[in-house]
Amino acid sequence: MPVYLWTGKNRKGEIQKGEMESASEEGVRTQLTRLRITPTRIKKKPKDLLEGVTFLQPTVKQTDVILFCRQFSTMIDAGLPIIQCLDILHSQQENATFKKVLKEIKDNVEGGSTLAESLKRFPKYFDDLFVNMVHAGETGGILDTILRRLSTYMEKAAKLKSKVKGAMTYPIVTIIIAILVLIVILVFVIPVFQEMFADFGKQLPLPTRIVIAMSDTVKSKIWYLLGAVILMVLALRKVRRTDKGREFMDRTILRTPVFGDLLRKVAVAKFTRTMGTMLGSGVAILEALDIVGKTAGNKVIEKALTDVRTGIAEGRTMADPLIESGVFPSMVCQMISVGEATGALDAMLTKIADFYDEEVDQAVENLTALIEPFMLVFLGVTIGGLVVAMYLPIFQMAGAIS
Repeated sequence: MPVYLWTGKNRKGEIQKGEMESASEEGVRTQLTRLRITPTRIKKKPKDLLEGVTFLQPTVKQTDVILFCRQFSTMIDAGLPIIQCLDILHSQQENATFKKVLKEIKDNVEGGSTLAESLKRFPKYFDDLFVNMVHAGETGGILDTILRRLSTYMEKAAKLKSKVKGAMTYPIVTIIIAILVLIVILVFVIPVFQEMFADFGKQLPLPTRIVIAMSDTVKSKIWYLLGAVILMVLALRKVRRTDKGREFMDRTILRTPVFGDLLRKVAVAKFTRTMGTMLGSGVAILEALDIVGKTAGNKVIEKALTDVRTGIAEGRTMADPLIESGVFPSMVCQMISVGEATGALDAMLTKIADFYDEEVDQAVENLTALIEPFMLVFLGVTIGGLVVAMYLPIFQMAGAIS
């Protein structure tokens, strides 16, 4: 429906402004009259010229969804009906993209769909975990509690993700800068020295000859080298799209000395946090395992959780297949076994998640402390090695003159 901008006066004579969706201008006038507002001006809101250009629209961030959960939970707890909550959240939303999503969700709920069914139509913003927990909340009449748990879960998940990103950003940026500096030196700086050494009259030292050969190769084959890098990246992406290729790569990553340990702890924290939240919200264990496996982000973890799901369906406990997988630490498996035996599995999973959140913090600190000297040595050896190699002939000339 079109949107109209209106200006009017209330019963006290105060000027008020706003916007309203209606099929016609007469409909806006009727609604304003019901609100005891005398309209003085009504005009159709002009369309945004960039509305149809998808990539220019604002993106919906996770913080937008978290805030939506928080506010929605508070309103339901205060006793407001779901449709009224959605109407208020839609009108207050500043993100244009998310505003449209909330409008469609409200319309779907008004049309007779459940909230979970309406959210499921937007998997880009509300994943299976979110939808199933909302469904459990609607069924059990505890939607406010579920939304509050969801917001807490997403906040902790976002914090965990930012820690890993922060740990990975420093070495990646440093390596990229080092490679760019090396290319600049080999393409632009080394040829200047090469011209200067053309009339040296003696054979250049071996390190200098190696650096000059590298410079000649990079200058003459730079586009081939770039093409090879691009082809390698595309090949790795294609391999990762296959189940076997992705499993091999994920298993290799988990076995790397430093990063593998960090990523394993992140996977454990994510699995236990998600599983504990879903079980505590009333989601069936088999359904929860299916969703957690799909959102694991690692094929090895996903396969292990699939085996766990199969084992539970056959009447086994959760702990036994986890131990057999060899992916999860023995302490985690033992604590899950205790949680199953005591009937407090959701609480035990949450405790494990809290513990591994701290473990991830410590692993990130250790990784940062280990990477810094390694990066300094790497830069010193590469850049310093090139400089020394190019100054060796000058040192020889100075020795000959003396």
